[in-house]
Amino acid sequence: MSSTQTNTKAHLFGSNNYKWMWIGLGLIFLGFALMTGADANTRPDGEPDSNYFNPDIFSFTRIRLAPFLVLLGFGVEVYAILLKKK
Repeated sequence: MSSTQTNTKAHLFGSNNYKWMWIGLGLIFLGFALMTGADANTRPDGEPDSNYFNPDIFSFTRIRLAPFLVLLGFGVEVYAILLKKK
């Protein structure tokens, strides 16, 4: 290696790309966290009961908002990857 060549590591993404990647990961994590909860046969006191039906599995948060946030997070990840480095 000659003295005119430098040994620098080129980063594939810029700091703006990484910022958007963290935002996307946060949205994905938030979406999966909002999907969690008791299953359909769990009573309000937390005990499983096969004769009880928990209607909270059909809440707006679990079937609409959470999947939307996950898909939005994946879209942000694609945007972060395709964003040009400055």
